[in-house]
Amino acid sequence: MKMFPRSLLVALIALSLSSAALAEEVQVAVAANFTAPMKAIAANFEKETGHKVTPSFGATGKFYAQIQNGAPYDVFLAADDETPAKLEKEHGIVAGSRFTYATGKLVLWSSQAGYVDDKGEILKKNTFSKLALAQPKLAPYGLAAEETMKKLGLYDTLTPKFVLGESIGQTFTFINTGNAQLGFVALSQVYEDGKLKSGSAWIVPANLHNPIRQDAVILNKGKDNKAAAEFIKYLKTESVKALIRTYGYDL
Repeated sequence: MKMFPRSLLVALIALSLSSAALAEEVQVAVAANFTAPMKAIAANFEKETGHKVTPSFGATGKFYAQIQNGAPYDVFLAADDETPAKLEKEHGIVAGSRFTYATGKLVLWSSQAGYVDDKGEILKKNTFSKLALAQPKLAPYGLAAEETMKKLGLYDTLTPKFVLGESIGQTFTFINTGNAQLGFVALSQVYEDGKLKSGSAWIVPANLHNPIRQDAVILNKGKDNKAAAEFIKYLKTESVKALIRTYGYDL
């Protein structure tokens, strides 16, 4: 068995303890539409930096309420730009930390292949019984879905068929389990590596709703957290931007 000098062992142990001491944990509130890319980003970030990422996924509106009530989040990745801007006006974030990390795309999706046509004409045909969307007051993608239907002149006709999810994640589950034949979700939930993962879909043209600009911020709780600052910096790297694009987001 090879023996190492005592001085070298002491140095290696000290280095290991020093690295562990420098590593920190960052609590991240993440909009549900960004679940898949966030999991990939977090895993890569942990490998590259040694910091630990603890994400929580949900509706932007709910996160705002939790943050107002003292929730222990260091970083917030919202599904819109209005909520982070509101937090900034309320002095709830680290000054200068807000930026747009992605621009989302809305999609009308069904878990059934061939059910949704590529022009969304199924909405006008109105041959389904349940249409899922996220609660517009809580989730920006739900608001975009509402705007789309109003722009198409179909909102009043389709309202009786709505199945409302508390988040875009729950909305996806409604459709995926067949509790709704189709519904509006984030493209990132059904799209990966440039192609649709399953079912059938219509990518909603951007001119039918307001832009879904998704902003990230460091919250006041994370102002002295080195991992929070490094995570935000990491989100701006070219490798992460390339990964985000594979899920159908614009930047």
